[in-house]
Amino acid sequence: MKIFSKILIANRGEIAVRIIKSAQKLNIKTAAVYAEDDFDSLHVSMADETYCLGNGNLSETYLNINKIVGIALKSKSEAVHPGYGFLSENHNFIDACQKKGIVFIGPHSEAIRLMGNKIESREFVEKIGVPLIKAITGDIENIIWNSDEITLPVLVKAAAGGGGKGMRIIRTLEELKPALEATSREAKAYFGDETVYIEQYAENPRHIEVQILGDKLGNILHLFERECSIQRRYQKIIEEAPSPTLSNELREKICDTAVKIAKEIKYDSAGTIEFLLDSNQNFYFLEMNTRIQVEHPVTEMTTGIDIVTEQISIAAGNPISFSQKDIKQSGHAIECRIYAEDAENEFLPSPGTMCFYQEPQGPEIRIDTGVASKTAIKSSYDPMISKLIVGAQSREKAIEKMISALENYLIHGIKTNVSYLSALIKHQHFRNNQISVKFCERETPNIIQKLQSDKTDIDKIVPLTAFLLFSILKNHEEKDTVWKEIGYWRNYIKFDFECETGTKTVEITDQNTKEICFLFEDKNYSARIERFENHLIQFTIDQTYYSTVVSQDKFGFVWLSLDGFIFKMKRKDFLPQDTQFDFTETDGQISDNIFSPMPGKVIKIHVKSGDEVKKGDILLIVESMKTENRILSPKIGKIAEIRIKENENVDASKILIRFEKQILP
Repeated sequence: MKIFSKILIANRGEIAVRIIKSAQKLNIKTAAVYAEDDFDSLHVSMADETYCLGNGNLSETYLNINKIVGIALKSKSEAVHPGYGFLSENHNFIDACQKKGIVFIGPHSEAIRLMGNKIESREFVEKIGVPLIKAITGDIENIIWNSDEITLPVLVKAAAGGGGKGMRIIRTLEELKPALEATSREAKAYFGDETVYIEQYAENPRHIEVQILGDKLGNILHLFERECSIQRRYQKIIEEAPSPTLSNELREKICDTAVKIAKEIKYDSAGTIEFLLDSNQNFYFLEMNTRIQVEHPVTEMTTGIDIVTEQISIAAGNPISFSQKDIKQSGHAIECRIYAEDAENEFLPSPGTMCFYQEPQGPEIRIDTGVASKTAIKSSYDPMISKLIVGAQSREKAIEKMISALENYLIHGIKTNVSYLSALIKHQHFRNNQISVKFCERETPNIIQKLQSDKTDIDKIVPLTAFLLFSILKNHEEKDTVWKEIGYWRNYIKFDFECETGTKTVEITDQNTKEICFLFEDKNYSARIERFENHLIQFTIDQTYYSTVVSQDKFGFVWLSLDGFIFKMKRKDFLPQDTQFDFTETDGQISDNIFSPMPGKVIKIHVKSGDEVKKGDILLIVESMKTENRILSPKIGKIAEIRIKENENVDASKILIRFEKQILP
């Protein structure tokens, strides 16, 4: 078998890690690229060689074709794998690689160019007899003139679009022109192509996609289908294989249609052809993604085929290592995308620094992630933390396994969508396969309301007690609490803390090494510690057993996992202190970048560009949850740039201040 000796991975995060693992299976050395703020990422530590793309926006780093091709040449990489997103469907990148004799691990550029434009791809598949939803193309005036040919509602789309960007549902003719103009502007900004079109809008369709593999010898086959109907704002968040919707007859028909399309364009890599399925089981071509898909693991789990390994082998000139008759679907797999986002606040991205990270464990539980432990989720990139994939003998068992896995996926320090995903999976309509691409839009308000209600229904004495026990157990390790200063010289100690519902007070009335008695809201309680180990606190309250996982961040906030919910609290008896964070890079050097280690507001900047500072000097103050955190200089140096202003809100990964680079003699 022909194979590369070294490949460059032109991506980051979980897909870069995924590619490295397949390359290692093939004994291929890997070179990784990274932007300056990605220096501590997992893919950087896993690769054999690493090359910095510098600092700046995406156009200067992961989307810089000249820079990445130059690194491929410098590293003597024979091929480049683009992953998904970024340059994965950029035919100019393919051409640039080929001009320098570098193999692009993906399809030929004509396939990407043709299928990357929705209007051209529609015209192409229509010629070969593939069913399509009715559409109107042309310039904006032509679309408006002919709009009466389609029954409202319609969907406005960007011809070169992807990821749901710019898509708008139009239900009245008055809305059409403003929507076309807005989508055209967004398309120009996002994709460099202002062309738009409209198509008939299907009210409650399902989203079915077929995984394709093709090689350079003309062999093309399918790896069956995936159901991707659970979407929020046109972004898939839960996928499964096989689709619980298709009959065997319909499955064969859709998969054969996908192969037909791939053969017509002489497809020669891993790709996905997507269809809409209406309530009458009629399917229509939607688009083709000429790259590896985010959701490919559910197909790997149900077929046993490593798609990325096969993709690399194909790019090296080898035939697909199996035939269509060798491929069988076995069992059922579900994938959930874990995001750093605030479900209760319009799903806004919630980057920041984790203070605890624990993945679920067990047979047929797979985590594809770009993080190995607690780390910072950067604001510059997609907020996806990982993909959680489970497999089981049946869909029902896969659902139960996913519920359990989500309950055991514990992330503290930032907000995530884990509890929201768990509620989706538990929803009776999901269990009964009564879903469509509109499911999240319709059900999310009720799901959020129920999550809030269920959290409120948890007796507040339970997280309070866990917090109290954690604080006392950790007391001997603390150096900065009032208790440590005054000692336990009183029989009665008042304990004040801040939580999501306000300030609370507990009065400790008696305690020993195992048990504590306290008064809260005029009621007496007795709590007994059963186990305290590695963030796990097991205890009883008046002989009722509870188990929680507790961690503490750098600012004294305590995070508790209890019954699938996370509670955040803070003691109010901490003495004032300056906050000095660890800005050490992986090579032991002090970073030239000062980040905000938490979301908050900059209330005071103590330095300006050109100032020389000493280690320990106050650089700025960031207020978070009513607490002022003084960010201190980690070294002697000169300030090169101030990137923020006073009263500006910042997230947990934004660069605030840059030092001048130190020139070593």
